[in-house]
Amino acid sequence: MSDPLLQTENLAKRFGGIVATDDVTLAIAPGELHAIIGPNGAGKTTLIAQLSGQLTPDAGRIRFAGHDISALPVHRRSHLGLARSFQITSLFLDLSVLDNVALAVQARAGHSFHFWRNARRERDLREPARAALARVGLEARANLPASALSHGEHRQLELAMALAGNPRMLLLDEPMAGLGPEESARMVAMLRELKKELTILLVEHDMEAVFALADRITVLVYGRVIASGVPADIRANAQVRDAYLGEAEHG
Repeated sequence: MSDPLLQTENLAKRFGGIVATDDVTLAIAPGELHAIIGPNGAGKTTLIAQLSGQLTPDAGRIRFAGHDISALPVHRRSHLGLARSFQITSLFLDLSVLDNVALAVQARAGHSFHFWRNARRERDLREPARAALARVGLEARANLPASALSHGEHRQLELAMALAGNPRMLLLDEPMAGLGPEESARMVAMLRELKKELTILLVEHDMEAVFALADRITVLVYGRVIASGVPADIRANAQVRDAYLGEAEHG
């Protein structure tokens, strides 16, 4: 078995008296789509924030691609190939779809955003931007202003921006949130294609999507891992059903 691409050991984060993640140990293999599920307040977004570098753990270690990244800032992790989608919370709605992704290419190359006027002209920015848009199915929308896109297409655009730096692994925080049935189906199909090329950690409340996509699932409750395994084992786990899954699937 190959070494994990991403591994955490005894990861912990507290906010005052609130324990957000508590002794979280994970191992995610190259090429795996690993889903993190759990009720609201389980610590899922806090975990992703620690993995991406937006939050520093209080205890424990994070290793990615053989490097200890526990103390590295976001941009250093990005350069190693770890990208978080939806960390750019507001798109540049007045700019074109292509310009938004070109800016993401430019930012990951270490250039300042105030040079954005050059982004639309430079081939080394424009070509990878177009390639990223093609991967998420937005190539035909490239020249539209971002404001003209639907909510689901905004999610696709944010995903293209995360792909702009050719990452080895994507951290996705609830990509289905706010999507209608057709948009959700499109996102599932897109992620199914992306998992052929990338390792993906997916935090998601949509259980239909999770069980359609995940190779393995980890369940967090009150910041602790209560189960981790293949989807069939998680679905059959009585503790998981009691704590979360029954309510999530039928509630």
